[in-house]
Amino acid sequence: MDISGISNLATSIADTGTGTKRQVGEVDLAMLKKALDIEASSAAATVAALPPPTSQPNNLPPHLGQNINTTA
Repeated sequence: MDISGISNLATSIADTGTGTKRQVGEVDLAMLKKALDIEASSAAATVAALPPPTSQPNNLPPHLGQNINTTA
């Protein structure tokens, strides 16, 4: 995870005091993007950890699950 851009921006804001709203918004946006990236990789790892689906559950007859009944 590359955080050099965030640390540079945070350092420049700290050097200038509170920073402008634009700078603070950039930091917030960068942190949000990193959080979403981490969440996406975590979700992908969770999905990858699931066992592969079986063709037919062991305790159900083979004719079940072949049709979907719908009404309008």
